[in-house]
Amino acid sequence: MKVKNFCRGVLAKIKGGAHKVHDKYRAKFPKKVPKLNDGKLHDRKFILKLAIASILMNLYIETFARITSGVFDGAMFLFKHPIIFLYNCLIIFATMCLALMFRKRGFAFLILCTVWGILGTVNGVILLKRMTPFTLYDLQNTKDGFSLLTTYYSKAQITLGAAIIGVALLIVVLYYINCYKWTNLNYKKELGIIVVVIATCFGGTFGLIETKALSTFFGNLNYAYRDYGFAYCFLNTSVNKGIRKPNHYSKKEIQSILENYTKNGTNTTLVQKNDAKKYPNIIILQLESFSYAQDYKNIKVSNDPTPNFTNLMKNYSTGWFKVPACGAGTANTEFEVLTGISSRFFGPGEYPYKGKLREQSLESLGYVLKSHGYNTHAMHDHRALFYNRNEVYASLGFDNFTSLEYMNNIVKTPTGWAKDKVMTDDIMNIIKRSDTRDLLHIISVQGHGAYPTERVFKDPYTTVTAKDEATKWKYEYYVNELHEMDEFTGDLLKKIEESGEPTVVLIYGDHIPALDIKESEYGTGDLYQTRYVIWDNIGLKKKDKDITSYEVTADILKNVGLGHQGVIFDYEQTADKNSKDYEKNLKALAYDMLYGKNYVFGGKNPYKRTKMRMGYKKIKIDGIISIGKKYYIKGQNFTEHSTVSLDGKVLKTVYLSPTLLGLSEKIDQKDVKKLRVSQIDSKDETILSTIGGNEEL
Repeated sequence: MKVKNFCRGVLAKIKGGAHKVHDKYRAKFPKKVPKLNDGKLHDRKFILKLAIASILMNLYIETFARITSGVFDGAMFLFKHPIIFLYNCLIIFATMCLALMFRKRGFAFLILCTVWGILGTVNGVILLKRMTPFTLYDLQNTKDGFSLLTTYYSKAQITLGAAIIGVALLIVVLYYINCYKWTNLNYKKELGIIVVVIATCFGGTFGLIETKALSTFFGNLNYAYRDYGFAYCFLNTSVNKGIRKPNHYSKKEIQSILENYTKNGTNTTLVQKNDAKKYPNIIILQLESFSYAQDYKNIKVSNDPTPNFTNLMKNYSTGWFKVPACGAGTANTEFEVLTGISSRFFGPGEYPYKGKLREQSLESLGYVLKSHGYNTHAMHDHRALFYNRNEVYASLGFDNFTSLEYMNNIVKTPTGWAKDKVMTDDIMNIIKRSDTRDLLHIISVQGHGAYPTERVFKDPYTTVTAKDEATKWKYEYYVNELHEMDEFTGDLLKKIEESGEPTVVLIYGDHIPALDIKESEYGTGDLYQTRYVIWDNIGLKKKDKDITSYEVTADILKNVGLGHQGVIFDYEQTADKNSKDYEKNLKALAYDMLYGKNYVFGGKNPYKRTKMRMGYKKIKIDGIISIGKKYYIKGQNFTEHSTVSLDGKVLKTVYLSPTLLGLSEKIDQKDVKKLRVSQIDSKDETILSTIGGNEEL
């Protein structure tokens, strides 16, 4: 009772203090007589105000989204694509109309403007730092949100932003106090207006989609936001998630698909064998933004920048490679290759790597080959956290993942990306030390944008002729990076050949580069195509054909004698690709495995996330020594991202060699035995893995 009375007393004092502050504030700043607050007299004027505000807000959002290309590009969007611009204004206006249902309309209007303003500002700020625009996935959880901030912005910038938000909140509170309530509101009429506006918005959406002015598939988020507007794209990517439930989804329907369109029927369990030696190593070599320079009609190259790839196309299976991305979206191309599932089945702009695969495992090439005794490895010369690969690969059956943080002797491009040749020795070490066959999923990064508009190379391997200087230098930089990627590929294949290991290598570009290429300037006119080659040293027959990225793995498995392994691959090897139900059935299987009741597997997902190790080499601490007042950690396979840590806290560390780290800060002697070695993210201090004195990683 005493506690209760005490709490009441405290609340009464707070309330009394608030009233005193309010009275003093009101005495100094008395409310002004409102000019427009009668629902009968001023409704139309307020609606007009909402319409004008929607146009201005959309202009601000689109201008800020294009600030890197020109301060007037937002206004140009209005004149070049007036229908799409006004459609996005209509979306904003539809949300603004919700203010009609509130008596404090001014305050509701301010809140709605603030929400749109914040979304547009965040999108613009993000685009200043990266190529991918803002989506709801960026705020999927608090950890990701803070990671995004600390990755792209300094502590001073974050502090300034927090201060601005604090001041803005204070202004909002003060405005709420001062805001007058409207009178004579007819809520039925206001609700009718809102319904009509929303209906018009939906009608406009369907109409523009039918006329192809809008698209529901975003192969490149950046291009989609640029072409269709922020409001439409942000709402679309926020609402349309996952794979939609098929109309006739049932156990009977799934079983019918299995029985009629797969060889194994409802017998979907992978039989565990140990016969990997009967088959070749399989390497997936995904080259970042790799394409064939001769396919660009807007430039001329002085000589072939990719002679190895040209030679491969002459002697091995090749063709156009239909991918789900354009200019960006690497993760969706590799998702298709590894699973056989089209990323177009998901919501526009959605990345399974950022969502579903963080939660559950999925049948994949990795699991299929593991059932035969293969070791499964992933390797990427970039950050482990990028696209959540450090989490997702365990859901796709990989035993280990070697990212940039577990590599040494890294050489960077002029724009700061790791050169791909850093991976060659590691790939060969994995192959040679293995006592079985291996799956290696290799993701390159060297060809990544952005591409400089000024001259970079004084003596390039290939020079470029183009219509203007900026285009010339962008392409000249790009094709010369292609040349080094081509050298990396040629050197790798030569070493594999010399090793005598039977191997099949799929080589492809994940998407064309972000060079704002027009359809008329590229290849067949389809910007969602790159080139591929399937190299082998086991005597496969050359079969040239165009193929999609989600069907290529089924083809490879069939050609090496591993046909009809895994439900999706079995379906793609058995069903008629020209059938009208081919895509529909494939989508139904994908839905069942990811979002449905797993009828495919008798009601339970049989695949367990692997206990994936970070890095294929064992990192080990051999001992801790003291020299003077400093401590040194002796061990094995340290890298420049190896850091001494204590109770999860990263300590200042000097990397001295692969076998020696130096501690640069003082610690208590009693804590020496508690010292660990952690691998940390290359952008911030996120710990990826940690080992102690008696452990190996």
